[in-house]
Amino acid sequence: MLVVQPDPLDPMYELEGWFTEAGVSWTCVRPYAGEPVPERLEADGLVVLGGDMSSLDDAGYPWLEDIRALQRDASDREAPSLGICLGAQLMAQAFGGRTAVGDRGLETGVARVEWLPAAAVDPVHAGLPHPFLAGTMHGDMVAELPKDATWLGTGPEYPHQAFRVGRTSWGVQFHPEINHAAYLTWVHDHRNPSEQDRERLASGDEDLLAHEDVVLRGNRRLISNFTGVLRAAADLGAASR
Repeated sequence: MLVVQPDPLDPMYELEGWFTEAGVSWTCVRPYAGEPVPERLEADGLVVLGGDMSSLDDAGYPWLEDIRALQRDASDREAPSLGICLGAQLMAQAFGGRTAVGDRGLETGVARVEWLPAAAVDPVHAGLPHPFLAGTMHGDMVAELPKDATWLGTGPEYPHQAFRVGRTSWGVQFHPEINHAAYLTWVHDHRNPSEQDRERLASGDEDLLAHEDVVLRGNRRLISNFTGVLRAAADLGAASR
């Protein structure tokens, strides 16, 4: 597995333990530290984590387009790919969708995702709790999904919470990898929040703390489903070689 980490404050968090439990090994590329994003995916799967930068800020972070190109390459190879928050926004852009500054303000704390009918037969999202609770913090949004995307999950503030592009590329606007301690790290790093954002960050803190056990159980299942797809794809690839 190749993991792309765009931001030093958004590492793998719970994913490390869950991947280890699943027997999945990984290499992490950190473009913020000057490590180049590869042009081709040489691993069995791809995960792109979140980050504080905007999906619209290619001028400040030119390697964002390198990530999009890698997501397209993963899709071409039918390698399982997961984009988380910023990673999902980049995935939407990579396949012709559109992102924008969120029109409902900062979404914080716990996202309550309602699964759409297509999720029932999706290999990553089928069988997950409904509604699905996940940690969240983001300001940008996926404004339009790619034309060939399958919409899997929605929410009361931002509708495009989960989607799939093609057969093997999944995007989630929420953060399946975080726990309450990770959320607090982001709260403390949030520079000069508006009064509204300060209130949302505080209420989100209380919400995530109160529901952390439920959040972690559900997201562990989601990641277990994804690693199951990854192992099946890797086994199929090995058998065909």
